[in-house]
Amino acid sequence: MIIKNQYSRNFSRKLRRNTDIKFIIIHYTGMQSKIESIKRLCNPQSKVSCHYLIDRKGQVLKMVDENKVAWHAGKSKWRNFTNLNKNSIGIELVNKGHDFGYEKFTNSQINKLIKLCLNLKKKFKIKNSCILGHSDISPTRKKDPGEKFPWKKLKKNNLGIWYKPFNLKSKKTKYKKIKIKELFFKNLFKIGYRYFNLKKRTRRDIFLIRAFQRRFLPNEVTGIINQKTYIISHFLASKRNY
Repeated sequence: MIIKNQYSRNFSRKLRRNTDIKFIIIHYTGMQSKIESIKRLCNPQSKVSCHYLIDRKGQVLKMVDENKVAWHAGKSKWRNFTNLNKNSIGIELVNKGHDFGYEKFTNSQINKLIKLCLNLKKKFKIKNSCILGHSDISPTRKKDPGEKFPWKKLKKNNLGIWYKPFNLKSKKTKYKKIKIKELFFKNLFKIGYRYFNLKKRTRRDIFLIRAFQRRFLPNEVTGIINQKTYIISHFLASKRNY
């Protein structure tokens, strides 16, 4: 795979070891063009960057060396990890995002992303459950890579997590409408999501529900915990060692 260097100065100067890298975080740029995205990622005043950027034609740009901490995740949590910049590789996909006309990702983009992620997964021994979207680790702030991102296709290439359709109709799964919220958020916690209170429901909960649905029910991003949403969470929570 051909990778072009387009270095950004936006990174922490302290080097890290390969064993520090536990996650791959996938983003979209959320800007109106590739050129604007590169300018922002290279502008010291923006204080944002990534390790790799993939444009809509499938060209891969290396922005920051893997042994350096790029500034892509921001305030974030997953399981026992906080501020995931120091433990992750950040990949940006050129896409206008929800604010400027959210687009379907191109086949060239996704195919290059799959090749890159497979290489990174092998090199750093990254688990499938640690290949995440920005909205997974920052659900109250972020929507990317969004509901048009093909997580199911990544799973077919042994990247990330997904569920099998037959599990949606599993007779073994108990569904009690009265306790569905409590059980759903317990499942989210087991999967790795944070930014919510297990003992108390708050207004922020809708962001967690939508983040989960954007990834696993992209055609039903309602913010409502229905039976299908709960059953998927139940299945994923019971399969933690992917």
